[in-house]
Amino acid sequence: MRKPFFKKYATSAMITLLLLVVLSACNSAPESSAEQEKTERPIIVQGPMPIEAEEFAQKLENVTEENSGSFVFYKGTVDDYPVIVTKTGKGMENTAAATALAIEKYNPIAIINQGTSGGHDPELDVFDIVLGQRTTNTGSLKTTNLAENEGIEPTEWKPMDLMASEGSAGEDPDAENIRYFDGDKDLLAAANAVKEEYTKGKVVEGTIGSADVWNNEIDRIKWFHENYGTSVEEMEGAAGAQIAQAFDVPFLGIRILSNNKVNGGEYNPNTAEANQEYVYKVVQQYIKDQKDN
Repeated sequence: MRKPFFKKYATSAMITLLLLVVLSACNSAPESSAEQEKTERPIIVQGPMPIEAEEFAQKLENVTEENSGSFVFYKGTVDDYPVIVTKTGKGMENTAAATALAIEKYNPIAIINQGTSGGHDPELDVFDIVLGQRTTNTGSLKTTNLAENEGIEPTEWKPMDLMASEGSAGEDPDAENIRYFDGDKDLLAAANAVKEEYTKGKVVEGTIGSADVWNNEIDRIKWFHENYGTSVEEMEGAAGAQIAQAFDVPFLGIRILSNNKVNGGEYNPNTAEANQEYVYKVVQQYIKDQKDN
């Protein structure tokens, strides 16, 4: 006769225990969520090619690797803070996709797009570093109207801002403007705070131009420098900046000159490693700034 009573008592006790566990979890959830929001949102550091990403990845502690499509994410820590190095692949499309994927998967607190670049400014030398005060897409252009056999006039092409309206950019005169993406002021502050520690060249603020175009014509390079104010060119930054802006994630481009055709600066692959060493210091400073705040 005691077994039904004991069974009933045990069942009641188990239900009570489960309710206590649920209530305890509910009461602690807001604090845990807030703490995660404050301390666990990672910094994303992007590099297009292996030589532009893997040197930084080797500096991470507690590293694990995740793959999604052709993109590689090296997850680790710097000074006990989560940092994810993304090998995006070359080009605007790869970078846009890798940026959107990283934002959705990891909810980053900031994104730094870094790597090598070609110089546009004759005052800059190989191993100099440009902080992207602004970044722009130099491949978004509208040509003039010329009939058959009237030739090609690249210097007459106009910028085309694809974000100017939801209508046809080709028919909207308001779209004939250069779209610049401003670098995040806090990331810029961190980068400037450690620039004196970089001894292989100058560190300056400037304009980074991006496009799926490799310019070797010096007059064309000068045209972009004069009309867009570009300091360097590469193939990724503006795509990352555009996607980061769409998700309201702080973004900064940091690019080192690996060559500069306008002043005869020859290509040096060692610049990729030098840039990652500098960006590592920028990340450390940004982490310190976040903890101080």
